[in-house]
Parts: sequence; structure tokens; C-alpha cells
Amino acid sequence: MKTYTKKARKGRLTLKNMVLSAMMAAVLCVLAPLAIPVPAAATQITLATFAVYLSAASLTTFQSVSSVFIYILLGAVGLPVFAGFSGGVGAIAGPTGGYIIGYLFCAAAAGLIINRFTRRFFMYPVALIIGTFLCYTCGTIWFVIMTGNGLAAALVMCVLPFIPADIVKIIVAAAAGFRLRKLLSINHIN
Repeated sequence: MKTYTKKARKGRLTLKNMVLSAMMAAVLCVLAPLAIPVPAAATQITLATFAVYLSAASLTTFQSVSSVFIYILLGAVGLPVFAGFSGGVGAIAGPTGGYIIGYLFCAAAAGLIINRFTRRFFMYPVALIIGTFLCYTCGTIWFVIMTGNGLAAALVMCVLPFIPADIVKIIVAAAAGFRLRKLLSINHIN
């Protein structure tokens, strides 16, 4: 008979993993469509990145990436869960769709780092900054390819206006995620 350690079970499709992933995907679906237009920017300020940060900070890497994947899948089939209540494959295939795909890289990288240093709060914002960098990189490369704009123009339209809001979201998500992870651990949920 095979025995599995607790660590080996974390990556499997258990009921707990599915429930936590679905719950965070629901949070993403509720928060992401809320958008504030930014003048002269290619996209809008949304709470999608906050939800991705919170997911990476409070759940296991598997659960976090799964929740983001579910969110993207729901948006791809047409549910209005992307910025400005948009949805469909066109939103992903459009010029700013790389940022949506970048959420997966953000959740994976930040989650891996945070899961390695769960008890060190200072690593939470560091991990989220690294995840944000990967999201920005993925989205900006996609935007440059899709629009033919240069890198400088893409940074002005798609990155620089969003950095102040992302700093606030990272601080709040790191603090909330650190606390939430403790609560989930204390109650043997995560």
C-alpha cells in the first residue's frame, strides 16, 4: 500500500484544493471586472491583480494557479469577468490579453516563493513584486507584438500608470494573505 506525505498530497486534486481554488476563482470573478479608466492608458486599473496577489499570498501554489486558471477559463468562454465586465477569447487574444495570461505567471512565481517562506512576512511583498514583474513582462511583450508599438510606448501606456495602485494592492494583499494563511493553517484548512 502506498502512503503519501502531506507535502505530496498538496498538489493533488483533493476536495480541499478544489474548494479553495473555486472560492478564490469566485473572488477573482467578482473583483476583476471592477475597473477605473486611466487616461492615455491601454487598459484600466482593476482589482484583478489584487485578487491574484491575495490568492498567491494565502493559498498553496497549486491552489492559487488553479484559481487563476479557472478565472481565465470562465472569461474565455464568455462570462463577463475581465476588466469592464468583458469576456470571451477576444479579450485574451486582444492587445492587453497578455496581462491576463500573466496572472498565471504572477500566481505561480509569487506562490512558489511565499510557500517557501510562509513565516517570513517580508518575503510576501517581495514575492508579489516578482510576480508583478512577470505579469508586466508577459503583458508588455504581448502588447508590443500585437500593436507594433515600441517598448517605451508600451511601458507608458501599460505599466507606468499602474505602478502606484499595484504598490498599494501588494501591501494590502501581503498583509491580508499573511493573516489569512495563518488562519487557514490554524484551522487545518490549507
